[in-house]
Amino acid sequence: MNAAVAEEAERARVWCVRADDRHASSAWTPASGTASGITVGVVASGDPRRSAGLRDAVIEGLADGTLDARRGRERLRGVALVGGGPGDPGLITVRGQQLLSQADVVVVDRLAPTSLLDRLSADVEIVDAAKIPYGRSMTQEEINATLVDRARRGKFVVRLKGGDSFLFGRGGEEAAACAAAGVPVIAVPGVTSALAAPASAGIPATHRGVAQDVHIVSAHVPPGDERSTVDWDGLARAGGTVVALMGVERIEAVADALVSHGRPADTPVAVVQEATLPGQRTVTGTLATIAASARSAGVRPPAVVIIGEVVKTARDLDILHTGTQFETRRLATGRDLQ
Repeated sequence: MNAAVAEEAERARVWCVRADDRHASSAWTPASGTASGITVGVVASGDPRRSAGLRDAVIEGLADGTLDARRGRERLRGVALVGGGPGDPGLITVRGQQLLSQADVVVVDRLAPTSLLDRLSADVEIVDAAKIPYGRSMTQEEINATLVDRARRGKFVVRLKGGDSFLFGRGGEEAAACAAAGVPVIAVPGVTSALAAPASAGIPATHRGVAQDVHIVSAHVPPGDERSTVDWDGLARAGGTVVALMGVERIEAVADALVSHGRPADTPVAVVQEATLPGQRTVTGTLATIAASARSAGVRPPAVVIIGEVVKTARDLDILHTGTQFETRRLATGRDLQ
């Protein structure tokens, strides 16, 4: 059919583009596409399949930021608060990657996917805003001042942090500081470890007939501390899934608080360390045993604590990922699942 159409076009002296045979074509058109405000056309010596493949590769690179689209286009201004996701660099959002690729300055946390910085141009300023427990630390006030200062100099600033900026990430404080200084600010949501850690370990945060509610809490301030605003009594009585961030060092206090307020001591618990990263591992136990199990296994931050019957559900369904996120085994409760 293509040959017949081409012959008829030739007799009528009409240009004919053949997608199946470039050598039999009398004309060639580029494979085109648009991304990040840029339109791309690829001819590739008239080979339509090669043209389309190259077009797709260029469009994908522009979309995910691996191709630098900053040069020759209107420069962005202000501050972007970008949630980098739970750790795996592939879990940053497309929008987050696009903005990161256009940054003049990146203010980065230690839990952010820092390998993404290797793709940036050498002239991008990197500001280490790490807050290392009991170690070097950049105060929140200094971070806010840096964001405002660089933006006022006409730079496009990306504040890159782990998880989501607005979930225990102080993104609200940074947005408020920028707004007060008259600096335009946008927020790009990120995949929070509070949901990514259970998922990467094969634990459903909710499950029909098991848990209809999920409570995400910070254990940075332990139960019983006057600074804590967490209703541990209510969490114990609710019976749903509890996900505790920054809770490794206070896991015993968290478990004791829930049990003292009525949660059964045999409630299943899982601790997922380095979720979504190659070193991910999971330790399981109960409220009565998890503190000892975590100590025995040498669990260290970053780790996420998941409390509730969904942990048992994952084990019963044989979907509990106990080594890296790519391995699944059935193992006994309380055992170090390394």
